[in-house]
Amino acid sequence: MGRHGTIAGRKEAQDKRRAALFTKYARAITVAAKAGGDPEYNAGLKLAIERAKGINMPNDNINRAIKKGTGEMGGADFEELNFEGYGPSGVAVIVETLTDNRNRTTASVRSAFDKYGGNMGAPGCVSYMFSRKGVIVIEKTDDVNEDDLMEAALEAGMEDMQVYEDSFEILTAMEDFTEVSAALKEAGYEFVEADIQYIPSMEATPKTDDDIKNLKKMIDVLEDNDDVQGVHHNCAIDLD
Repeated sequence: MGRHGTIAGRKEAQDKRRAALFTKYARAITVAAKAGGDPEYNAGLKLAIERAKGINMPNDNINRAIKKGTGEMGGADFEELNFEGYGPSGVAVIVETLTDNRNRTTASVRSAFDKYGGNMGAPGCVSYMFSRKGVIVIEKTDDVNEDDLMEAALEAGMEDMQVYEDSFEILTAMEDFTEVSAALKEAGYEFVEADIQYIPSMEATPKTDDDIKNLKKMIDVLEDNDDVQGVHHNCAIDLD
C-alpha cells in the first residue's frame, strides 16, 4: 500500500474482502507449513498464523490449512510468484501471489495491468523503490495512551511510529515483526492490521482523475484474484 488509509477505510475494505482473505491467508499458511507444522520452530508459519488471526480467521480453518501443508490432508502445490510493473501515471506496483498454475496467474495479472493503463515489467523494475517492513496499525481511542504505546513498542524493538488522525502505525524490521506484535498483544493492544508490507521510499501522484479511477480498478481486480496475496503501490494519495 502507499499512502496510509483511514481506519474506517481499512475496516470496510477488510469486511468486503473477508471471505477472500480467508482463502488467501489459508493458502499462505499451507505453503509455510511445508517447512514444518509447529509455529514455534517455523517463523514463516508463525507469521502466517498471526496474519490470519489478525482478520479473525477461525482456528479450524488455520488447523486445516496447516494439515494441508504438512501432508496430513490433500491439497494443491503452490509456489510464490511476485510481479512488478507500473500503473497509470507511473505508479509503481508489486503483486504478491501464491499459485498452483503459473501460466494462469501470469496471464491474469498481465491482463489487469494492460486493461487499466499499466505495464507489467521485469523482476526488479520497481522493487528497488520499496523496503520490506512489519506494519502494525492500532486505532487511536481514549483507551490508548500514545506515550505508553510508544514505550511498549520501543521496548519490543520497533523502528518507528507514525501518528495519524485516527490511528498509530508502528513499523518494524521484518525479522522483528513477530516479536513486536506478540509483545503488544500481550500488553493488551488490539490491531486493526498487522502484516509484512512493501513500504515505498518514494511516491508517485496520478496526473488525472481518470488515472486515479483506473489505478483503483486495477488494484481491485488484482485483489479479487484468489491467487493474489497482496498488492503494494507507491501512490501518494489514499485509494481506499
